[in-house]
Amino acid sequence: MARVCYVCGKRPSTGNRVSHANNKSKRRWLPNLQTVRIIDADGERRRVRVCTSCIKAGKIRKAPAIKKSVGA
Repeated sequence: MARVCYVCGKRPSTGNRVSHANNKSKRRWLPNLQTVRIIDADGERRRVRVCTSCIKAGKIRKAPAIKKSVGA
C-alpha cells in the first residue's frame, strides 16, 4: 500500500541527509499516516490511511466501533 493520505494526498518528500563534514546522501520524510475506519461519501465503512493532520482537522468522519455481543 502506498504511503499517501486518502484525504489530502500527502506523500513522502525527499531531500539530503547532510553530515558534519557536509557529505550528502538521499533521505525521505514520511507522512504520519494512521489506518482508520471511516464512513465515506456513500455512507460505506472502509479502512483507509489518513495523515494525523487531517484527523485532527476533522476532515474525516470516523466509523463507530461495532459492538460484539458477549456469549448467549
